[in-house]
Amino acid sequence: MTLTKDELLKAPADEYMNEAQLAFFRQLLEDLRQETMDNIEAAKQQLASPPEMNDEADRASYEEESRLALRIVDRERRLLPKIDAAMKRIANGDYGYCLESGEPIGIPRLLARPTAELCAEVKTLNEQKELNFRH
Repeated sequence: MTLTKDELLKAPADEYMNEAQLAFFRQLLEDLRQETMDNIEAAKQQLASPPEMNDEADRASYEEESRLALRIVDRERRLLPKIDAAMKRIANGDYGYCLESGEPIGIPRLLARPTAELCAEVKTLNEQKELNFRH
């Protein structure tokens, strides 16, 4: 039996990343991977078959849609290795724990970003450091 999001959120802390929760996130990541692959394929199909363009407005519209499709493909393509890395962490037993601090990432954060590698505190600190180095 697969857990629901509500059951996952209501689970006690001592059940964190038990087998049922890992199975939930494994399926979530598999679904995300398939959705990502489908999005890439749809964007490629859109780019491969340009519509008939009768005027400059049609051409401009198509070029803008193509630019957006390319950005989607690029973003989705960069997501695939993150999904694969998260799947490896599930297999290794490291999934759900911050790579820097070892602390639990937390169910709500993993539901929002199943590929998360850092807990919110470490991520915030890293972003603050990044901002300081830029200035």
